[in-house]
Amino acid sequence: MTDRRNALTPEALTMVDMIARTGSFAAAARELGKVPSALTYSVRQLEDALDVLLFDRRSRQAQLTEAGRELLNEGRRLLQEIDAVANRVKRVATGWETQLTLAVDNVIAPRALFDLTAAFYEIRPEGSNQAGPPTRLKFRNEVLSGTWEALLSGEADIAIGTGDHTPAPSVHCETLGPIQFVFVVAPHHPLAAVKEPLSPTVIAAHRIVAVADTARDLAPITVGVLPGQDVLTVPSMAAKLEALLRALGCGSLPEPLVRRHVEAGRLVQKETEVERPAFRLNYAWRNTGQRPGLALAWWLSQLESPATRRALLEQHEGLIL
Repeated sequence: MTDRRNALTPEALTMVDMIARTGSFAAAARELGKVPSALTYSVRQLEDALDVLLFDRRSRQAQLTEAGRELLNEGRRLLQEIDAVANRVKRVATGWETQLTLAVDNVIAPRALFDLTAAFYEIRPEGSNQAGPPTRLKFRNEVLSGTWEALLSGEADIAIGTGDHTPAPSVHCETLGPIQFVFVVAPHHPLAAVKEPLSPTVIAAHRIVAVADTARDLAPITVGVLPGQDVLTVPSMAAKLEALLRALGCGSLPEPLVRRHVEAGRLVQKETEVERPAFRLNYAWRNTGQRPGLALAWWLSQLESPATRRALLEQHEGLIL
């Protein structure tokens, strides 16, 4: 048991994680600043200590065995917990987190988000002669299940813009508000001249533009794509809007995001036979069992404001393509 504990070091877990991420021992060695032979030797030592095979040697690529996948999943969780412990220790000493990571769904209005960010940097911590808290902010741009996954995996401290999910004991969740999606096409798209409401059969005959779910481990969500329909997948709402303006496909976007384009005639809003109800968004944060740090507490206090919640859902006018 002692040998196993000595073998399961953060360095060993990081090594397995890097090999799995890069797909080869050679690539992982380059990332870790080691020679491949040293990395191979370290893996064999770890396998000997655990008395299991972690990688399938019959494959040219670094393919994990079932035991290896289990170690990878648990190892990532342990590394996250180690980081969490370090952050908690720092928080106890200062009250401010070293870093606060926010997973922000791509549906959130960036203008309102950066208004909040600017206000955060204007905070003058008690006893400090300089404006701005000592906490570094890190934003993660996520889509659909990826926003929730970032929080559950420990890669984010707070998630803004999550959909409805099964409650988790490690997470607090509050309602952000509803957002209405509307179906739009460019004026020169074939569907622009079709009589409304559009049936699923008519829509399915045309390419749809979809934003890719950023989830890696959770099951990704696909919204609005009909069976057999051609799909153009893009990385963001801004990219989807640009694709729709260029008549590269059809699709639904948040009403506040397309409002000015519809009013200017650059997009045409079309009614469909299948009405989509308003989509309820939430914000959530990790339940550590302790009082939130000062940075997280500030963001949570801002999100309690109905005006702030509305702004995060509606202030898309300043979106830069």
